[in-house]
Amino acid sequence: TCSSIAGLIAVKTLERLRFFAVDRGGPMPVGPTPTRAAEPSEQNGTPTIPELAPITLRGRALLIAFAASFAWFALRLVTGPSADPASSLAVRTIQALSTLAIPLLVAGFPLYAAVRGVGVYEEFVEGAKEGFGVAVKIIPYLVGMLVAIGMLRGAGVLELLERWTAPALSTLGIPSQLLPLALMRPLSGSGSLAALGDLIRQSGPDSLVARMGGTLFGSTETTFYVIAVYFGAVGIRRVRHALAAGLVADAVGIVAAVWICRWVLGPG
Repeated sequence: TCSSIAGLIAVKTLERLRFFAVDRGGPMPVGPTPTRAAEPSEQNGTPTIPELAPITLRGRALLIAFAASFAWFALRLVTGPSADPASSLAVRTIQALSTLAIPLLVAGFPLYAAVRGVGVYEEFVEGAKEGFGVAVKIIPYLVGMLVAIGMLRGAGVLELLERWTAPALSTLGIPSQLLPLALMRPLSGSGSLAALGDLIRQSGPDSLVARMGGTLFGSTETTFYVIAVYFGAVGIRRVRHALAAGLVADAVGIVAAVWICRWVLGPG
């Protein structure tokens, strides 16, 4: 929550700065501008969206039965014999929602689409084809990013950054054991996962530092990786304030993870 709010505030703040202004490329040319032929779905200026069928009485009954079944499962997980009596009601509720979230989404969206007359299988196949095309597009940028990360690690740049940033992080109360994870997280998901695994093996899975690392891992994003891969795949050459806003969100996520873990779990 802290990193998301910080990222949104950073975006709205940085986009107003002159340094990140949109480059319009000079004055617009005078005269008619060549245009491409409009696609069939763009003839009237708006894309054609297939109409959804109205929900019938039978469909409403199916959706209500589906929601009621999941509510019953959630109630059983919270108050049933399998519930942990040592946990509070809030903790059991969160655990139940976490357990049922993915099954609810995986089953709920196809059911709602079927009720509205959408060809679920056909749309799934079409989406899978689009996903494959996106995967092929990002392969060159993915390889380039992984090579760059390997060069940085092999050259000792990350270790040098650890030594340089250690005094500032210690001032903020961030343990030095979190430095490899904090520095690797914006660069690589697999690299930061390996750093988290090393941290858990060294400190123990129930230690405060390991809990901080897990919270940090879930509160930050692979900012450089996302920008290099996905922006490159769609041909965006100038990222404007995206990198700065992403790094601000990562920094706030790191600090908030440490402070909130200390506050909730104790000084350690």
